[in-house]
This record gives sequence, structure tokens and C-alpha cells, in this order.
Amino acid sequence: MKRFLSLWPLALPLLLAQAASTGKSDRLLANPGAVKWKKAANGSESATLRENPEGVELLARYPAGHIFPPHWHSANERVVLTEGRISMEENGERQFLEPGGYAYMPAKQVQRMKCVSETRCSFYVFWDGPLDFHPATD
Repeated sequence: MKRFLSLWPLALPLLLAQAASTGKSDRLLANPGAVKWKKAANGSESATLRENPEGVELLARYPAGHIFPPHWHSANERVVLTEGRISMEENGERQFLEPGGYAYMPAKQVQRMKCVSETRCSFYVFWDGPLDFHPATD
């Protein structure tokens, strides 16, 4: 089964419903121009939307050409791409996530990704547990 789908109209309401069920029920409205972006040394930016023991939600932006080092997380990860194009590789198979596309990455699965567009890659991301980062050794 393909893990990368262009199901934007179906995926976003499901993601938001799931995210809303993971903590405080206060309404949150976050537009990219109004959130507080934190810049990282690698040129990326992120804005944490919500964080609690059941999950973490954030908006992220990475420069064109950014290569994500192979890594994995202890929690399942869901991504909705809003801008750019991301190459994702699994078991030697390369697929692309397009704007409006959705990707689900199971916990502990090694992620190999690259922003392959000429513009930055921006996305919404949700982990269904505490956020951690483990460099892949394979």
C-alpha cells in the first residue's frame, strides 16, 4: 500500500479531528503569517502549535534543496505538505509528496526525505506522542 497520497480534502479534517482529541479543547487558529517562527541553524523554521503528552503539532518550513538526515521518531508521524515538493524514499522506492498531499510514517521507521522543489517546503506535522529524534545508523 502506498503511504503517500494526495488526499488533501480528506486528510486534513481527519488530522485536525485527531489532533483536537489529543489534549486541551481550547480552539486554536494559526495562520503562517501570525505564528511565532523559530529559526534553526540549518535554515529551517518551525512554529509549535500544540504540545502535550499525547502529541505535538507544528508548522515547519525548510529551504529548497534541504536534505533531512536519515532519522526516526518513537511516535507515528503525519504530514500534510502545503508548499514545495518532497522526495521520500522507502525500501529503495522513491515517491514524491506534492502540495496538498498526506504522508503517514509509522513509529521507528527510518525516514529519508529531501525538499526537491525550487521553492521552500512547508508542511503541517503531527506526532501522536512526545517528539524525539533518532539519527538512523543504517
